[in-house]
Amino acid sequence: MLIAFRNVNQLWAYILTETLKRLGLAYAVICPGSRSTPLAVAFAQQVPDIEAISILDERSAAFFALGQAKATGRPVALLCTSGTAGANFYPAVIEASYSRVPLLVLTADRPQELRDCHSGQTIDQCKLYGDYPNWQAELALPSSDMGMLAYLRQIVIHGWERASGRGASLTQTPSKGPVHLNIPFRDPLAPIPDVETFHETSLQLLQSQFHPEDFFVGIASTTLLPITHSPFPIPQEWLKCDRGIIIAGVAQPQQPQEYCKAIAQLSQTLKWPVLAEGLSPVRNYADLNPYLISTYDLILRNQQLAKQLVPKMVIQVGELPTSKELRNWIDATQPRRWVIDNSDQNLDPLHGRTTHLRISVEDIKAEERNLSFSLDYVHKWCDAEAKVRLVVDQTMEKIDEIIESKVAWLISQILPPGTPLFIANSMPVRDVEYFWKPNNLGVRSYFNRGANGIDGTLSTALGIAHRQQSSVMLTGDLALLHDTNGFLIRNKFVGHLTIVLINNNGGGIFEMLPIANFAPSFEEFFGTPQDIDFAQLCATYNVQHEFITSWQQLQQRLDPLPTTGIRVLELRTNRKLDAKWRQENLSKFAADIAI
Repeated sequence: MLIAFRNVNQLWAYILTETLKRLGLAYAVICPGSRSTPLAVAFAQQVPDIEAISILDERSAAFFALGQAKATGRPVALLCTSGTAGANFYPAVIEASYSRVPLLVLTADRPQELRDCHSGQTIDQCKLYGDYPNWQAELALPSSDMGMLAYLRQIVIHGWERASGRGASLTQTPSKGPVHLNIPFRDPLAPIPDVETFHETSLQLLQSQFHPEDFFVGIASTTLLPITHSPFPIPQEWLKCDRGIIIAGVAQPQQPQEYCKAIAQLSQTLKWPVLAEGLSPVRNYADLNPYLISTYDLILRNQQLAKQLVPKMVIQVGELPTSKELRNWIDATQPRRWVIDNSDQNLDPLHGRTTHLRISVEDIKAEERNLSFSLDYVHKWCDAEAKVRLVVDQTMEKIDEIIESKVAWLISQILPPGTPLFIANSMPVRDVEYFWKPNNLGVRSYFNRGANGIDGTLSTALGIAHRQQSSVMLTGDLALLHDTNGFLIRNKFVGHLTIVLINNNGGGIFEMLPIANFAPSFEEFFGTPQDIDFAQLCATYNVQHEFITSWQQLQQRLDPLPTTGIRVLELRTNRKLDAKWRQENLSKFAADIAI
């Protein structure tokens, strides 16, 4: 703490970091730079209470912090210098906003007198991230005045609350998300005495009068109180409906088993089937739910089944699944809908007859009841699920060659219990929805489905895996190549990440779109093959690499998992043959099914 009184910048930085420490901050991701020196030094002084992690690339650093915040559910601090450094945080800030992940973004800045005069490494950083942050502010210039230090403490507390989803009004359900604090500093930036005698004298006087326990008293107890909700009674119209479905959509709950139990209780009370997205934990706690439907996308490709299974009511828990078949079916049939989600966001991209219930599914008071109507509807869904699941499983078991679609199906059955799994966007996330088999392994699935981009894939996965259980990432080659600077984190990374790399030399998702029929421009501008030797790439970063040539080999490498390091397991596939296989088979799995 003594270093805090060497100059006013260091005192300011100490108050900020000490406040965050007492609020419960565990991680600070720090990008190198000069203007952020006071804060970098202050965070370093807080080790080991706060783990300070230095990462060169700002975009990679931001996604690494995003991954840590996903895994822990608590804000992670992210620090950079002035200028365009903070602009590189933008994609991760957007993702944090849409996926409701708590990030505390700290951008150092030059003082006002050095702005708009070409002083170098200076841009307009106020509202740098537009309206994406939950809250944003520019701090006052550092001051040793006790009143100003109290101002700083309270601003930091408020920023923490807003990032944690605790600072909105009583009439609004708050969401976690990013908060941006822009922090100007004058020289001297290093922890050396201020040149002006006045500052030295005032700091010495302050040091003799400053009592940390009085100044910081009560921070944790006043800001970490849990948010509680009263039990929400089940609406009578739900209880009277004999043709309803529950859609368990995209979700990353901090307590997945409790979340799945709540959905299962609601399902069993109403006797409604649960259509569970591959990215929902519901598929990984399958025994909790007797009415679990995992093959809905395939079932709805059979037009006869789709007509027979039209619901009157739909409860959507979280965000809608990725499936276009499901979205188009709901849009075409226009059932009465409810969205259960404890945020203030609009989660209905279909703009249907929808009511948002701003609660968690765990808040619903679900009790077993004797319902008067027939269970024919739910039994039809379960019958279709059993038949289609059998066809899918038999088909996959017979496939010996390495094809992309089988990877997700196999991984769903062989990971060690509770494994954190990060699923990249584009085709991996879709194959998980099509083929991820229900299991009881408690796999913890993570993803960046807020903005659905491929940027930051590797860095996010490393952030999730850092100091957690040995983890796995499922990705295509383009998503990995887009973030190879993430490998620079390897020396700071504690834990293990296995990267299951499906290398089809290009963007496989575009092969599924109409543009694939338009040669020759397709391959150059959409397929975009990069022709990268991943073994050489991994050697450059000192990352282990292995070619996978059989399903048995993949299974052996994924259970058990190593405990340290990063490795890449590369499966080479044929992009065009993979697309052809999907086009030929997705509509066949339920083609001959009758219920």
